[in-house]
Amino acid sequence: MDLEQLRYPIGEFRFKDSYSLAEVKSNIQIISALPSRFINLLGGWDDEKYNTPYRPDGWTIRQLIHHVADSHINAYTRCRLALTEDNPVIKPYDEAAWAELPDGKAAQVELSLQLMRYVHLRWVLLLNSMQEAELARTYTHPATGRVFRMDEVIANYAWHSEHHYQHAFQLAVRNNWQ
Repeated sequence: MDLEQLRYPIGEFRFKDSYSLAEVKSNIQIISALPSRFINLLGGWDDEKYNTPYRPDGWTIRQLIHHVADSHINAYTRCRLALTEDNPVIKPYDEAAWAELPDGKAAQVELSLQLMRYVHLRWVLLLNSMQEAELARTYTHPATGRVFRMDEVIANYAWHSEHHYQHAFQLAVRNNWQ
C-alpha cells in the first residue's frame, strides 16, 4: 500500500454543489455511528497498539483518537455558531500542535472515546433537529475565507469520521489485530 493510500484510505474529501436530504441524513448517520464503531474496533487494544502510528511519520492511534474528539468538539461548536449567528467567523486551531500536546500523546484513549460518544450524542441531536432551510446556514473559515454551508459541514465531517476510522481499521487489518 503506498503512502497516499495510507494517508487517504477513502480518498480526499470533495465538496459537491449541493446535497440531497437523503445524503444529509446518511451523513448524519455516519457521524452518529462513529463512537460505537471506534469503541468496538479498539476494545481490548493495549498501549503498544495505541502507540502504533497508522502510517509512517503519521500520528499514533492514540493521537488519532484524541484528534477526532478534539476536531468533533470544534465541529459541534461551529455548527451551533452557524445556527445561532449570521455567518460567523469560526476560530481555527492547529491540529498538529494539539496532537503533540502531552494529553494528545499520553492520555488514555478511553477518555476521548467517551468524550466523543457524548459530544456525538448532542451533536447528532442538534443535526437531526435542523430544518431543511437551516442546511443553508453558514460559517466562514478565516484562514481560507471559504464560506461553509451546514450541508457541506455535515458531509465533510461524515467523510472525516470514515477517513480516520479507516486509518485505525486498516492498521488493525494489516497487523492481524482483528
